[in-house]
Amino acid sequence: MIPEKVKRVLGRAGLEAVEFAEGTTPTAPMAAAALGVEVGQIAKSLLFKGKDERFYMVLCPGDRRVTNAKLKAALGVKTRMASAEETLAVTGFSPGGVCPFGVEGVDVLIDQHLARWSTIYPAAGTDGSGVPMTLAQLESLTGARVADLTEPPGSDRGP
Repeated sequence: MIPEKVKRVLGRAGLEAVEFAEGTTPTAPMAAAALGVEVGQIAKSLLFKGKDERFYMVLCPGDRRVTNAKLKAALGVKTRMASAEETLAVTGFSPGGVCPFGVEGVDVLIDQHLARWSTIYPAAGTDGSGVPMTLAQLESLTGARVADLTEPPGSDRGP
């Protein structure tokens, strides 16, 4: 079930989540299959912890990987992937359903490669959801800035 805080954010924006059975869309390939879209249209929400002790969320295409060097260049600080426990504590969402809406105290960045799609699908707070929207809507709802943060899989050892 979509969390109330996410429903409120989406409702104010005139957006609605697509829901599936719990646990059916925890990975980008599974979400893409359920939605009938390309894996790159899935906007993965990944949480990182900086050496500055701050948390940063990166939204990137499901078919790409965040590179450590590009993320450090964008943030000015070295980061590591947040643990599952940190992710839940900071965002209120478990990995596989991390949602960029209604999250407070976390800087959000969007990878520029999401722009290749007219419709993208971030999770709505569960591992059985997706929200069809445009990149402009995602930027507006999250207050994120867009940066070059990823490479195709296999080109770096990033997450």
